[in-house]
Order: sequence, then C-alpha cells, then structure tokens
Amino acid sequence: MSIFGKIMGAIFGTHAEAATPAPTPAGGEAPASGSGVAPAESVDVAAILDKAVAAKKEKLEWRTSIVDLMKALDIDSSLSARKELAKDLKYTGDTNDSATMNIWLHKQIMGQLAANGGKLPADIKH
Repeated sequence: MSIFGKIMGAIFGTHAEAATPAPTPAGGEAPASGSGVAPAESVDVAAILDKAVAAKKEKLEWRTSIVDLMKALDIDSSLSARKELAKDLKYTGDTNDSATMNIWLHKQIMGQLAANGGKLPADIKH
C-alpha cells in the first residue's frame, strides 16, 4: 500500500485504503473533491490525530508538520518515505529541498483529507 493510502486508511479506516490521490492542478491547490473515496460520514480529523498524539507521549505538531503527522499515525516519516509520498502526490519540486517539500506535502494531505470528508479545524490551511 502506498504511503498516501496508509495515511488515508489511518484516518478514514480500511475503506480508504484503495484511495488514490486526486490530480493536483498546476497551481498546487488540492482539488475540492474526487479522490475516489466516498466517505459515509464526516470524520473529525483533529480528534483522531489528537488521540494518536496523546498516545505517543511526545510533542507532535501534526497541524503544521507532515513528519509529526506521519509519526502520530505510526507511518515511516523518514526522508525517503516523504520522497515516496511526494512521488505519489505528483510533487514537481526539488525533493532535495525537504523544507519546501514538507510544507507542500502537509498542505496536500490536509486538502485530500478535507476532500474526502475529513473535518479539519479552522486554523488548518488546505
């Protein structure tokens, strides 16, 4: 399963495992909908991730960090894993510029979660 699929599965449950990322328009914004997952109901992303973070007993800033989001979900957050996620999501930037790539990845994941029925806090940019 792709890293994107693991993230979606961890948030939405096993029915999301077959999810494929929706194409990203040239402007880099995540699409409003259409990744192929039809959620049965809205899922409170913050509640799921806050609970996962609480279980880790370390400070993880999933709201702003793709690395911390992945750690909270017990998904490999190494640079190579993030590069693989970037490839899954069709990142066209320089994967050696990890700071820029990480910001882009976080924004894309938040957009995909919202597009698939994820309820995000108002302070999350997607």
